[in-house]
Amino acid sequence: MREQGTWKDHLARKELKRLYKQQHPKTFATVSQNVNDWEDMEYVGNITIGTPGQPFAIILDTGSSNLWIPDVTCGGGGGSCTDAGCNQQGLVCELLCDVQSCCTGGKSAFSRVFNKRGNKVACTGKHLFNSSQSSTYQQNGQQWEIEYGSGSASGFLGVDTVSFGAAGTQQLVVPKTTFGQATDIADVFAQDPAIDGILGLAFTSLAVDNVVPPFINAVNQQIVDQPIFTVYLEERGDIDNTPGGVFTYGGLDTMNCGSVIAYQPLSSATYFQFRIQSIGVGSFSSNAGWDVISDTGTSFIGGPQDVIDSIGQAVGAQYDDQEGAYFIDCNANPGPVTITIGGKQYQLPKKNTITDAGQGQCFWDFFPFDFGGFGPSWILGDPFIRSYCNIYDVGQKRIGFATVTK
Repeated sequence: MREQGTWKDHLARKELKRLYKQQHPKTFATVSQNVNDWEDMEYVGNITIGTPGQPFAIILDTGSSNLWIPDVTCGGGGGSCTDAGCNQQGLVCELLCDVQSCCTGGKSAFSRVFNKRGNKVACTGKHLFNSSQSSTYQQNGQQWEIEYGSGSASGFLGVDTVSFGAAGTQQLVVPKTTFGQATDIADVFAQDPAIDGILGLAFTSLAVDNVVPPFINAVNQQIVDQPIFTVYLEERGDIDNTPGGVFTYGGLDTMNCGSVIAYQPLSSATYFQFRIQSIGVGSFSSNAGWDVISDTGTSFIGGPQDVIDSIGQAVGAQYDDQEGAYFIDCNANPGPVTITIGGKQYQLPKKNTITDAGQGQCFWDFFPFDFGGFGPSWILGDPFIRSYCNIYDVGQKRIGFATVTK
């Protein structure tokens, strides 16, 4: 460039660009999203997808990494009317064609029973995504299937703008986000009146088909101020669909959370997985040490069968095999559950470990589970997160805990 006489001009342009960046710094976002509490069992947020935005109610789930919502073809498998069997009338079409709307004529009694599990009935009452109504939608077409502990969902992938928060509020807008368009959802999701789908907030390494999760996509596009988000959840009792928490993307929640007590490095950046040293309540204590995950999508706290049984015995809780849950006297006063993390003790008060189960009964908010020898031994679900704000630091692969100020 010196030989060609362009070097000095190049330096001058670089200096002008540097000065411009100083005077016009790129702005990043810190966005707070309110969530609603359903009986302290699940916390539901709103998002929009597409342009203009189509609204959906979703579980904001730190225990998974994929976003999916029901597609307008839900129950139809994403097929078309040219598929085998779809150009006929009557029972043959109803049995062989994934897209039930292709079958003309009246539906048989058999098909009405047959369809109760997986077809259109599954998404009745849900918000359905219609890609033809979004000007920013891009086709992907790859098939996906996710198996959760409570049920499964499957369909095909698409790409569009995903915005955290309800329309009309300040939203975190994330363009070019890959998400699942569900064509089949399990009964547990179909029968949940609160939600349309799930938005996973964990790492890409956990995602089915290695799809980049929406928040990770926001970090990669440098849309958020910091590569962290903070979760504050409230205990509201036996109430449906009432304000019950805040997810803050890109920074700390200084409105609901106090000073950070400590950060703990992640032992695996798949889930938000880390180590705890001990757990105890009443006369029982164990310092065996385990890997755990912080999971906003799990209503209770799960752990090894022998430890959970001992905890239940220490507080007087009884396990009901038919219900698959522990029950405890609603007037019991078991004392706080103490969890030791990084040498610091975190206490879970009674209000966050006993939940109204209706009919004069109360749940003891623990359950036994087994990952089958792989993954974490414990799930610290909503009772733990209600007790302490959790700070999910994606950038430094650590998790922090802060006092709750409200």
